[in-house]
Amino acid sequence: MASISDAVNNRRQRPAGDDFGTADFSFAPATREKAKARFALMGVSGSGKTWTGLRIAHGLNARFAVIDTERGAASKYAGINGISFDTLQLTSFDPRNLIKALAAAAAAGYGAVLVDSLSHFWSGTDGTLEQVDKAAKERYGKNTFGGWKEGTPLQNSMVDALLSYPGHVVATMRSHTEWSLERNGNGSLEPKRIGTRPEQRRGVEYEFDVVAQMDVNNTLSVIKSRCPALHGQTVEQPDGKQLAATLLDWLNDGATPVDPSTYIDRATADDATYDGLLALYGEVESRGLQATPMLDPATGDGTSLGDYIRTRGTALRSQ
Repeated sequence: MASISDAVNNRRQRPAGDDFGTADFSFAPATREKAKARFALMGVSGSGKTWTGLRIAHGLNARFAVIDTERGAASKYAGINGISFDTLQLTSFDPRNLIKALAAAAAAGYGAVLVDSLSHFWSGTDGTLEQVDKAAKERYGKNTFGGWKEGTPLQNSMVDALLSYPGHVVATMRSHTEWSLERNGNGSLEPKRIGTRPEQRRGVEYEFDVVAQMDVNNTLSVIKSRCPALHGQTVEQPDGKQLAATLLDWLNDGATPVDPSTYIDRATADDATYDGLLALYGEVESRGLQATPMLDPATGDGTSLGDYIRTRGTALRSQ
């Protein structure tokens, strides 16, 4: 297998400015490693998403943070059943704000993060849809397709940051609501609220390891799971702690991966060199960790590990 030095030498032969971010197409044996949870919980209003999300996050790691878009809704449950957490309330839901919040949470060492809810970063104030509309009006002659040239990268970067967070992630999402006539216990037809797809970009559920739907009776139904033990499960008034324990058994079955903080320490080291950062980028790229959220130590701004290495490496090369 090619060494890091070989990768560096190969990259040196590429044109100037093209060193970082060029994929290495070398195959390697697949290995199972321990992983962090990526759990999505969707449902209609009143289905219990926030409370269940809190219990799952607490079960995954007792030291967790909530990125709250619901006007402090999660904080109303603080202290119940011994669940305590730190919270960050946002009022602007620009996808870049979620990236910055995740970077701050990673820097603070939270073992799990609950995003309540991810829907706001799609359709809320300054969310992706508003970003697209704004770009279309200001730069593309009101052409929405042109606006998506800016909106899609914002959305993708946000999802990448979620998936690359170094701890567990639980994200709630509102469901689009429809009404269905169903027979009650007396045999009479009555309207019932049901959730359909999540209020987020279509297909976002594919990005999570486990996706569950909750209904107005607080029943949780797992509609997608890479964890075999949770596949097809239906739980009434779910105990998030038990769900988290089942998920942890599956996540912890594997080899211990390299801690992303190790890469961040190397990227921010005072004695970092251009060649060293080039080699580091190759390692980060091979592990798919370019989008790992972090804080730029010079500015305190939220960024990604890959972008930081590229920016710093380019600056060192020009010196």
